[in-house]
Formats: sequence, structure tokens, C-alpha cells
Amino acid sequence: MYRIDRRSLLRTGLALGAGAALAGGSVRAGRAASADELTLYNGQHRQVTDAVVAAFSKATGIEVLVRNGSSPQIANQLIEEGDLSPADVFYSEGSPPVAALAKRGMLAKLPAETLAQIPATYVATSGEWTGITARARVVAFNRDLVKEEELPASLLGFADARWADKVGYAPASDAFQEQIVALLQMKGRDATLGWLRGMKKVGRVYNNNIGAMQAVERGEIPCALINNYYWFTVAQEVGAAKMRSALHYIRHQDPGALITVSAAAILKSGRNPEAAQRFLAFLVSAEGQKIIADAMAEYPLRPGIASPYALEPFDLLDPPPVTPADLGDAAEAIPLAREAGLA
Repeated sequence: MYRIDRRSLLRTGLALGAGAALAGGSVRAGRAASADELTLYNGQHRQVTDAVVAAFSKATGIEVLVRNGSSPQIANQLIEEGDLSPADVFYSEGSPPVAALAKRGMLAKLPAETLAQIPATYVATSGEWTGITARARVVAFNRDLVKEEELPASLLGFADARWADKVGYAPASDAFQEQIVALLQMKGRDATLGWLRGMKKVGRVYNNNIGAMQAVERGEIPCALINNYYWFTVAQEVGAAKMRSALHYIRHQDPGALITVSAAAILKSGRNPEAAQRFLAFLVSAEGQKIIADAMAEYPLRPGIASPYALEPFDLLDPPPVTPADLGDAAEAIPLAREAGLA
């Protein structure tokens, strides 16, 4: 039986031990703060963060000390470190780890002018974190193995026996867990639990989204539930014209069309709040959003910024009426997954 590694998931409430330090070296908690540096705990994809940090430092002269890790791992470490943490900013691959820190009162309010750069749908109602980029939940399918018109019209349809060993998914991924919460809010507990049990029975488990995407492209499985940008990641390696797979967008406000976001926040305990505010402002600025959009096939959230990737137009995605703020810390996902036998 596949088991989610609960040590790596914030939502189990298990804080990481001191031995599980973030990658990139240690930062002494008691170090003296310098006005021209800040410490960033980073859970976002490193190619994105490396690009935006380099541009920010060049523009401001502020050195950014980056500590990398998975977003749930980072959130756990921040909880363990508390007010002694050297972190000034947390940049998360998903919104739930940031929302969990907000729930614990660990985040500072962001300036109104920073929040105003991003549509309110993708900003915390408390003003303690902001979305940076968005991604859509989609279905990657191998065109040699299945026709697009044969795919289910709803996320719920993939749990049907007709899709036995034909659909891949990554139950340990943050985005899948956010999808569980969206399904719970839209369809209720019984339907969500039934879907999870069905997926356990008929679906093929992968450790992560990129593994599922690569399996579809290789023809090992007809389709998989992933985030849209993983298709573009593989296409960069293979060549878009050579791709055997394509993306299917479920639309019609189905849970299968959920929009999730990367998010960033400032720690209340941070030693350089002014530098942290400048970094957050840069992330949502036109320059910062363009740098991020160029680095990965995610949707920039600031209006007017174009992606160089051939993304499906954002206004055609037709996602469900579940916002990142509605998802909160996604704590409901683990008990349901456990009850369904996935954890």
C-alpha cells in the first residue's frame, strides 16, 4: 500500500527535528541583522527563485541568503524555530504552508500597495500573504493511447472502474491535497471520500507530478492528474513538436480545474522587515513577475504580464469557485486520505 510520507507534510502537525535543516547551509539564529541582506526560506522551484533573487539583488544591492527545501518542511521548521528563526521571508510553492503560519500568528501584515498588485482572489483575506503565480490542475494524456474526447467530463469520473490502471496521480503532492479540499468544499465529505477510495482502487500512484507526467509522455499510462507547468517542463527537454502528450482542461468550474498559487509572506520575527517588504514588492512588480513568468510556465498573477510559454489563456480556464484563501492550510486532506487508505 502506498503511504504518504507524513514526516514531510505540515498538515500532520509533526514539526521536523533540528537535524532536518534546510538545504543551503545553516544560518545562526542569533546573527546580527544587516540592513543590506535578508534571509529567504524558499520552497518554490529553484530556477524561479534563483532568477528573481539575482535580479532583486542587482536592482537593490540587498544580498539574499536562500535556504531551500520543500514548502511543508520549511513551514514545519519555521514553527519549530519560532521567534528565533533567521527567516525574513517565506516563498512557498503552494499557499497552504503559508496559510498554516498565518493561522499561528507568525506572519506580518503586507503593505496595502503590495497587496493591490495582485487580484484579491489570490491574496489572503487577512492581508498576511499574497499569491505570486498560479497554476491550473489539468489532465495530461498520451494521444497515442487515448483520445481527448474519451476523457471524463469531471474529476470524479477518473475514479470509475473504466479507468483502472489508466490514470496516474501523485497523492503526496501539495496540489493533489488542495484538490481534495476543493472537492470536499464543493461536493461534500461522502463524495470526496468515495472519490479517494475509487482513485486508490483504479489509479496508479507516482511519487510526484513530474514522474506522472513523464510516464504519460513515455506511454506507460494513458493519462495523469498534474499541474499544467509539468507538461512544459518535459516539452523543454523533448521539444514541443515531438511531444506525444497534450493537456486537457476540464473547465466548467469542476474541481478538476482548480487554480492553485505559489505564495509569499513576511515573518513577524524577521530581522529586516524593510528589506523583506522590498522583496515582496519586487515579486509582485511588473519586473519581478516577468522574470518569474520567463523562468517557468506558471501564470503571472499581476495583470498585464505575458508568459512566453503557450499557456491556455487564463480567462478560459473556468476554475471552480474555490480560492487559495478558501483552501486555508488544507488540513482536512490528510484525515480523508488516511480514511481512504492513501495514508
